[in-house]
Formats: sequence, structure tokens, C-alpha cells
Amino acid sequence: MDWTPADLAEGAPRYLAIADAIGRDIREGRLGAGDRLPPQRRLAAALGIDFTTVSRAYAEAQSRGLIASHVGRGTFVSAAARNQAPDPARAAAEDLSMNMPPEPDDPELLSRMQEGLGYVSANLIDLMRYQSPIGTERDREAASSWLSLRGMIPMMERIAVTPGAHATMAAILSIITRPGDRILCEAITYPGLRNIAGRFGVDLVGLEMDASGVTPEALDRAIAEHRPKALYLNPTLQNPTTLTVPEARRLELAEILREHELTLIEDDAYGFIPKRAPAPIAVSVPDLTWHIGGLAKCIGAGLRLAFTVAPSAKCAFRLAQAIRALSVMPSPLSMALTTQWIEDGTADGIRRFIRSETAARQALAAEALEGCTFASAPNAFNLWLTLPEGVGRADIVARFAGRRLGLMPSDAFTVTGTPVEALRVCLGGSVTREALRDNLHHLGNALSIKSFMG
Repeated sequence: MDWTPADLAEGAPRYLAIADAIGRDIREGRLGAGDRLPPQRRLAAALGIDFTTVSRAYAEAQSRGLIASHVGRGTFVSAAARNQAPDPARAAAEDLSMNMPPEPDDPELLSRMQEGLGYVSANLIDLMRYQSPIGTERDREAASSWLSLRGMIPMMERIAVTPGAHATMAAILSIITRPGDRILCEAITYPGLRNIAGRFGVDLVGLEMDASGVTPEALDRAIAEHRPKALYLNPTLQNPTTLTVPEARRLELAEILREHELTLIEDDAYGFIPKRAPAPIAVSVPDLTWHIGGLAKCIGAGLRLAFTVAPSAKCAFRLAQAIRALSVMPSPLSMALTTQWIEDGTADGIRRFIRSETAARQALAAEALEGCTFASAPNAFNLWLTLPEGVGRADIVARFAGRRLGLMPSDAFTVTGTPVEALRVCLGGSVTREALRDNLHHLGNALSIKSFMG
């Protein structure tokens, strides 16, 4: 009855900070199963805050399974709360160098996400078995529904649920390439592709880009010169430049692919986020395209899932064989949760949150880095920051090593030639808006020559 939070986290909404404090005190033994919490009005008075904030905090803690309220009796710590409380070791494992979506903090959305685990729990034994390497029929139907958000309506026999975009690219390269083969890509491209290609002994050829992406002339010339096995593109909110290839350019590239019958690997990781993204190139050349609709950016990276559309049913069969050889199968637990979220609308709620929050963070970044030179887009997860003359990317990365700001130098993205002095600055993950604003202000200060040299 006398409990009050010893310390409320700065930067978070007060109701979330109180719910976090309840979870922390349960983990650390200051609250035990069955302990009664103070009435909401009493706690509000003790903290000097309004009643509705405490009421919202208790609702949030209850949605997390930490407490249970009983009319006429009060609010008590749940018997299972110790196992249900967030584990700080999990939070500490966050990799800030990755380009992550901002994390949902709305109690209603979080509650809906947690409810999906009820379906997983009810089917736990079945989900612990080996299953299809490309998903069950129900999972592929959910994938088809999700892909329709991008204007894609492929035949079911071409759809595969795969274990994340990264593993899917590896499987595709294992099908279409041999050591010494060449793949065309953007001159500045996704570093995961560079790693995978290196593992398979495949050479990447970076193509000239303009403000609309890879130029048709560069693609046509490279096909004749290098006789590549495929073209890889990340055409919507490209990582790291944030560039989106406009529809007219997509049609030009599709025409060249058709003319040369060249395979396309289309990485549509960010395509589900903008409200009106151009249609995938796969819509124009479906029989030449491996379309990878990864879920890491539009729902969550921890799912390790992608919805992949193969050029044909025969290619989908070969993809299933490759997945079985390299990864066995996508996680049935993740598939079941994702399918449930798609069917009950939770996945779309997450997507809409990410869309809204990325726009807010981009606006915040534009204000904090006013005067700096960078490429961005309203729903991108990052900035592509050009450093001023005299400021080195390695120096900035070292200077910010202790801060919660994900910086990646241009070296990781450059396919050929000397990397430019640029950084990918990530805006997502668990960092709050307030902490992000503070770190970006520090970055802006560091980029001034006078500040940096001093």
C-alpha cells in the first residue's frame, strides 16, 4: 500500500515511466506476487501528478501482465508477473548500428500485440515441429493479403514465407549464381548484399545513379559489358540514401530488363511504409523478378520473416529447396504470430505507427541538423549525411561511440571506388524522441568545423 516508484525514467511519458518502475521493482524484488499497490488517487497525490496519468499507468502495467485489478479489493502484483516482466538483458542486446523502425509505445497497440501471443501459446506444441520451408497455406494466404498492400496479387504457388530478407537473398543467390558470376546493383547499396555476395564468390558491379536512382544508360551498358546474372535494387526509401525510384524510372528499368531477359532481385524492405509508394518493379516484369517483401522494417526485425514472390511456380519450388538446405524453414512461432497479427489488423496498426513516427522523427532531425547537408525522406528510418570538408567519418563515429545514436560510415555501402565522407544516421529503435533530439543536436555541433577542431 505504501509503494511509490523510487526513480522515474527521464524522457518517457509519465504513465510509461510508472509502468516501467512497477516492472523494475518486480524484477528487483521490491514488489512480490500478491503485493497490493496504492489506490490510484493516493499514488497520484504522492507523486504530485494527475489521477488520469496514474490510471493510464496501471492500465499499461495490467496490459503487460504485471498487475491485476479487482473491483472492491484493489490492485495487486500478478502471480506470474516475475516471468512476464520485461527482461533488461533483452533491451541491452539492441544493435544500434542497424536501421531499425521506431518502436510502438501506444498501450492499446502494445496490448493487441501481446494478445497475439495467446494464439501462439494455444498452438505451442504444434508450432514446435518441423514444418514447410515456405510456410503453411494459411501463412501464405496472410502473405498474399499483406502483399496486396503493394498492389501485388500473385498466384499462391509463387508465394513463399521465408526466414527474413537476408536469408532469402542468400537462398536466391545460391540458385541463380556460381562463384565468379556478377550481380549489378546501386553504386551505394545495402551492405547485407555485399556480405552475401562475398560469401558466394559473386562480384558486385555498382551502377551510376542520379536523383531518380540507377540510370537506364548505366544499366544497359553494364548488361552488355558484364553479362550479369541479375540486377539487385532497393527502390523504395533506399538504404542508405533514402532515395525512392519514381514510377517513370521504374518503367524504364523494367523495359531494359525485359529486353535483355535479366533477372531482378527487388528488395522492398521499406515499400510498405509510405502511404503512396510507387508500385514495385515486379508488377511490370513479374516473370523476371524475385520480389522480397521483408517484415523487419514494417513490423519488426525479431520476426526474421519475409514474404517472397518468385518469378514462377518452378522458381518457388527451387526456393523452397534452397531454404531447406540453408535455413531449414522460417520459424513457425514467428509465422503464427505474424499471421494472427495480419488477420486481426495488428500488423497494419504497427505499420501505421511506424509511418507516423518516422515522419515525426524526420521533422525533428531536420530541425536539429539545420544547416547540415543530408538526404532524407518523410518515412525513412535514417538520414544520409554528407560531412563538411575537413571532418572525417571515422572521427565522428569514434566521437559518438558512447552515445545512443546509430552511425554507419559510407565504407559499408560503397560497392566500387573511394567512399565519400558520409554517414548513415539512424533515427529508429528504442531511443525516445527526446534522447534522439539531444544526440542530433550534439552531432550538429560536432559537424561545425570550429567545434570539431576545438
